[in-house]
Amino acid sequence: MHALDIRQETIGSILVRSTNWIGDAVMTTPALRAIRESFPNARVTVLANPLVAPLFTVHGAVDEVIIYDRKGVHAGLRGKLRLARELRARRFDLAILLQNAVDAALIAWLARIPRRMGYRTDGRGPLLTHGVAVDGATRLLHHVEYYLAMLARFGVTTRDRHLELATTADEDAAMAELLAGHGIGTRDALLGINPGATYGAAKRWYPERFAAVADELASRWGAKVVVTGGPGEAAIAADIAAAMTTPCVVMAGKTSVRELMALIKRCDFFITNDSGPMHIAAAFGVPLVAVFGSTDHSTTSPWSERAVIVRRDTDCAPCLLRECPTDHRCMTAVTTTEVVEAAERLRAGRQALSSQGVS
Repeated sequence: MHALDIRQETIGSILVRSTNWIGDAVMTTPALRAIRESFPNARVTVLANPLVAPLFTVHGAVDEVIIYDRKGVHAGLRGKLRLARELRARRFDLAILLQNAVDAALIAWLARIPRRMGYRTDGRGPLLTHGVAVDGATRLLHHVEYYLAMLARFGVTTRDRHLELATTADEDAAMAELLAGHGIGTRDALLGINPGATYGAAKRWYPERFAAVADELASRWGAKVVVTGGPGEAAIAADIAAAMTTPCVVMAGKTSVRELMALIKRCDFFITNDSGPMHIAAAFGVPLVAVFGSTDHSTTSPWSERAVIVRRDTDCAPCLLRECPTDHRCMTAVTTTEVVEAAERLRAGRQALSSQGVS
């Protein structure tokens, strides 16, 4: 048997190195499905940082999650070697590196995993046994297709390219109880507003415009409003609540990743920046309108048939910068009227599908 053989019968255990951001990780879920379908009898373990790991603790394609804590137990060279020893003891047959960094390949190599698959990025080609070059066309792929394309080079494929996340019945019930405590019942229409974006301020539309959209749609639809986000977005969420005339529930900074998943899943509609929660909403099939400015909508748009992007062409976008060095024209050009009208069209079924909607 050749050491580089990756036929189904030669692979009993697989380590998948996840990406480091929530949105990117959600976009790898079709790749996880491809791995599960291609190796149905293998044990699939995901290695992920503490932020991303909760996405996969309940997931149909994943048997186990190992946390890579680079700021804690796995910090520095000593921590990296400790992790490598832990992984080596597990005797994985194959490492699939969805993350592009050299760190992912180095750890798999130190762990003596005999087959190491991934893109030859970040100078890590010599550490891979199954490497794929990244050419200009590959860089233009939507992130979902980017991960699938690498796997397909080695016959790891799936016909089902939809995003996939899961919550448990207990998590859903706990979220329903939490919302009930805020006066939101199970039959109430719930509009989610997600004003944050972890990468930087350049990706964020304006709190007062989110507030105006939330007020208008809540009035038209008779909906309750919840504002979502992480701990760093609590102040933005508070600004929105203060600017609204409609009462709303601010949950930003008050939920774990698993609770945030259950909350977004409960929403009937979602208004958002380009962000991790946007991709969570897409994975749960929640209809959404996403405001794009500095980021590239062709590669990171919501992978959903129930999503609409609102953006304006400007001479400097997408710049991919964390902070705008000029006048933020890509965002100032997007009006509340445009977002409200896009939401109305999508809700009524009259809106064309997202340019990156799945087939």
